[in-house]
Amino acid sequence: MANSAVIKHVSECFIKPKSKDNNAKQPYYLAPGDLAMLSAHYIQKGLLFNKPSVTDEEFNIATFLEKLKDSLSKTLVYFYPLAGQLATQIDEDQHTSLIFIDCEKGSGARFIHATLDMIVDDIVSPIDVPIIVKSFFDHHMAVNHDGHTRPLLSVQVTELVDGFFIGCSMNHAVVDGTSYWNFWNIWSEIHQQQSITSNLPVHDRWFSEGYGPKISLPFTHTDEFIRRYEAPELRKRFFHFSSETISRLKMKANMEVEETDKEISSLQALSALVWRCITRARRLAGDEKTICTMDANLRQRLDPQLPQGYFGNSIWVAKAAASADEVLEHSLGWTAQLLQKAVSELTDKTLRGVFEAWMKSPFVYQIGEFFEPNSTVIGSSPRFNMYGNDFGVGAPVAVRSGYANKIPGKVTTYQGSKGGGSIDLEICLPPDTMSALESDEEFIALATRS
Repeated sequence: MANSAVIKHVSECFIKPKSKDNNAKQPYYLAPGDLAMLSAHYIQKGLLFNKPSVTDEEFNIATFLEKLKDSLSKTLVYFYPLAGQLATQIDEDQHTSLIFIDCEKGSGARFIHATLDMIVDDIVSPIDVPIIVKSFFDHHMAVNHDGHTRPLLSVQVTELVDGFFIGCSMNHAVVDGTSYWNFWNIWSEIHQQQSITSNLPVHDRWFSEGYGPKISLPFTHTDEFIRRYEAPELRKRFFHFSSETISRLKMKANMEVEETDKEISSLQALSALVWRCITRARRLAGDEKTICTMDANLRQRLDPQLPQGYFGNSIWVAKAAASADEVLEHSLGWTAQLLQKAVSELTDKTLRGVFEAWMKSPFVYQIGEFFEPNSTVIGSSPRFNMYGNDFGVGAPVAVRSGYANKIPGKVTTYQGSKGGGSIDLEICLPPDTMSALESDEEFIALATRS
């Protein structure tokens, strides 16, 4: 690998929607789940592709980039808020701020073309994710509130010697993971001139009954609610779990639980394994408290349900807690059942109570404070269609993420690169804890390199 290789920016431009309707001229108000994300980082995920063979005379990078820009412009017609910028109206007398998207403000989505003198294998072969990967994304260390001056969407295409990486940085106060990958899916379909089979974005905002659409925060200065989190030194590794391994884990977990009418899911069983193994790797005292959280899509948990195309943040965390001894001395099934119970408690009634409490006392999540010490944080979802995004050059060979929202114990779940119901995990841990995890017999018996 060329250790001295650096990203070179070749060009940048801004992309606006191909056309606009009247909705794109109106203020786009943010819901509670959006406003609470203002101090978090942008979502940074991207896909790595091989270049078509050099014998394929039809492929030309300049032509390819122009087609990407054109299909992005068409995609933004459906996702028009991403072409705008955040705006704030301050009421000094009430000591409040109304933050919303001005869809006509700003230059549009940024599109960057960069080059790097490395090959695809330099990105996927190292044991740890190479540091250079964070340079595949725009908005490094930006928080969502920066969307007042930065684009809400920035796409960087980094051309490698034998491939390219499309990195997409999207404001997390505007979208969650479901909306984010839905954007990718529709962009891919439009690029290939296919009919759109993914969920078109639904821009009707969801608010608790009696609230909205304008929600003001009880702040007037950014230092009251924006703090910039910097992660400690972390190693980042990808681990692969085959569909057969996951099936065995699920079967084992369900055999070990007390009689229940609810089956433990594959992801709950895998998350329980990871929680156990990370807890052991941390070498905690037996009575120390440990936490495991799992992201939950709320669209189907509310009554009435929201459409899967709901554009915005509709997520909450299911949280389970136990002492280190309890996690390590009980069975996998016992631990998985704790997670299952936490997920099942996210009912319509519970969620409405959460949002109504937030409305009475609004706050903004702080990355470094929202999760307790010794937490294992399971994020994203292997259900998102990542490897189905084909921009006319074949399926992606890998998915990678940027610097954003990484904390000790962060576990990001991905659709397995080998398909067939497999799952890849990106795990972020301090170096000594990662070394202990790599030596954990229970973990390495099941995980392979992604």
